[in-house]
Amino acid sequence: MTEFNNDITFKKAELNDLPYIVDIYNQTIPSRMITADTSPVTVADRITWFEAHNTTNRPLWLIQYKNKPCGWVSLSTFYGRPAFNKTVEVSLYIEEQYRGKKIGQYTMQTLEKYAQEIGICNIFCFIFGHNQPSLALFNKLGYQKWGLLPGIAELDEIKRDLVILGKQLK
Repeated sequence: MTEFNNDITFKKAELNDLPYIVDIYNQTIPSRMITADTSPVTVADRITWFEAHNTTNRPLWLIQYKNKPCGWVSLSTFYGRPAFNKTVEVSLYIEEQYRGKKIGQYTMQTLEKYAQEIGICNIFCFIFGHNQPSLALFNKLGYQKWGLLPGIAELDEIKRDLVILGKQLK
């Protein structure tokens, strides 16, 4: 589908990619830094979510590094009201062994270009306040703090902030 930096490619996720996508997602749960889920999800749990991304304007891409899957990225509908059709939430999950290789940065730059091509004006994300690597990535890419939900999540009896970062595309 899209190629960037020769080593990083993207393809539209297919149903047979869903077990891999779920596996990557589940790998992040124990860290208590990336998702608010506290126990693993199943492929069956994610079918409806997957189908909601099976469109041109709400993509779900498999990220490949040197032709091997290394993560996934998606754009999701925000709030489900027509006035927000040009605003999307981004989710980015990269396998731990592939982090620190600028894959997230390249992925987001490519995704932003694609989003502009399909008429998206705003991208935002929810990141836990203690997830410094993700906050640093999105700040580096020009995302600004659009909101803070203090102590809204409780993970292992510790209250955690949720930061909303966003970017208006040109």
